[in-house]
Amino acid sequence: VMATGPPDSQARFGQSVKGLLTEKVNTCGTDVIALTKQVLKGSRSSELLGQAARNMVLQEDAILHSEDSLRKMAIITTHLQYQQEAIQKNVEQSSDLQDQLNHLLK
Repeated sequence: VMATGPPDSQARFGQSVKGLLTEKVNTCGTDVIALTKQVLKGSRSSELLGQAARNMVLQEDAILHSEDSLRKMAIITTHLQYQQEAIQKNVEQSSDLQDQLNHLLK
């Protein structure tokens, strides 16, 4: 009976150690999966930041282009106003000339 005692004890100890090792391996596996997910999430964040930076540059270019277009439109508006004033003066002068012609023809 005594001869089977120590092997039983050793077997139980071996099972206990095997159980602890299995538990530790499972925990490590879970930790590796969590770490992998975090790394992937981090690389995704980096990718999203890069995309946001590219979009910001595109928006900045669009804003600068719009500002340039607005400046050009302001210049064109000023030129059109000058042309309108010149046309208006010509119409007034033409009206005056017509009055003078009518007066001469009477």
